[in-house]
Amino acid sequence: MKEQIEKIKQFAKEQITKSIDLQTLNEVRIKYLGKKGELTALLRGMGALSPNERPIIGELVNKVRDELENLICKKEKSLEEEKLLKKIEKEKIDITLPSSKIRRGSKHPVNRIIEELEDLFVSMGYDVVDGPELETDEYCFERLNLPKGHPARDMQDTFYITTEYLLRTQTSSVQARTMMANKEKTPIRVICPGKTYRRDDDATHSHQFGQIEGLVIDEGISLAHLKGTLEVFVRHMLGKDSKLRFRPSYFPFTEPSYEVDVSCFKCGGKGCNLCKQTRLD
Repeated sequence: MKEQIEKIKQFAKEQITKSIDLQTLNEVRIKYLGKKGELTALLRGMGALSPNERPIIGELVNKVRDELENLICKKEKSLEEEKLLKKIEKEKIDITLPSSKIRRGSKHPVNRIIEELEDLFVSMGYDVVDGPELETDEYCFERLNLPKGHPARDMQDTFYITTEYLLRTQTSSVQARTMMANKEKTPIRVICPGKTYRRDDDATHSHQFGQIEGLVIDEGISLAHLKGTLEVFVRHMLGKDSKLRFRPSYFPFTEPSYEVDVSCFKCGGKGCNLCKQTRLD
C-alpha cells in the first residue's frame, strides 16, 4: 500500500504542476482529495489492514494529503496572480490618449450676480454683512420705527411663524443688527444682500425674492453720495451708457425719499418692445 500511496503522490504532483488554470487545478483537488478521491478511498479501506499497519498507513496518507494541499494552495495563488497580470495587461489604459471631456457644474446665475455686486461694493470700501432669514418682529419692524399698525406693514404681507418670529420681509433687519452691534459708534458702510419673503397673491410675484440694501453712516454724508453710488452700481451692472433719472417720491418708512429710473439696456431709453415703449428723456 505504501507503493500505491507513493504513486498517487507522484501523479498528483505532476498534474498539479501541469494545471494551466484554476478549473483544472480544482479538478485535480477533487480527484485526489475529494470525498471520492483516491487518497480518501485509501483511508476508507484501512479496515482491511492489520492493527499494526493502520497507524503507519494512516500517518503516511495524512502526510501526503497535507503535502498535496500545500502544493495546490501555492499553485492556486500562482494561477490567480498570473490571471490578474493578464487582466491588467489586457485592460491597461493608454495615458497618452486624450481624455474624454467631463461635464462640470457651474454657478447659478443669481449667485454670480450676487458675487459681482459684492465685489463692486467691496471695491468701494463697503463690508458685506448677513443676518438670519428667520427674524424677530423686533428687528424686522420695531427697531426700524415700524410699530404695530404702521402703514408700511401693510405693504409687506408677512409670513409669521409665531407672534414673535417671522420670515424676514426685508434685509433692513440686518441694518438694525449692524447698528446695534456697533458699540464703538464708528462709521458704518455696509451692504446686506439676501433672501426675503412676503405673502403675495399676485401671480407675477414670487413669495421669495432677493434684496440688496446699503447703509452708510458717517459725518458729511448726503443724498449726493447715494446718487453717485447708484450711478456706479447701475452703469457697472447694466452698461456704462445707462441713463438714470432721479425723482422725489414718498415712502412711509423713509424721508426724504426718491425713486430711480434706468434706461433700457437694449434701446437706451428711446422706447422698444422690451421696455414696453417706456422712454427716458
